[in-house]
Amino acid sequence: MKVLVHAFFIILLLLVTFFGLGPVLYADGVIQERIWTAGVVVLLYALLALSYATTIKWINKK
Repeated sequence: MKVLVHAFFIILLLLVTFFGLGPVLYADGVIQERIWTAGVVVLLYALLALSYATTIKWINKK
């Protein structure tokens, strides 16, 4: 069970990194667009970290 949870969150982090940081680094738009995208990416990372921590705690209690 733990291996599946770890694999799931690793895949999610890789997807956020690939599809989130790519547009931030290589965007042709204005700086405001890059800042908004970077903010959303940071928010997604924080959300994933929080949900990962709570899921690991929940699994360890079982």
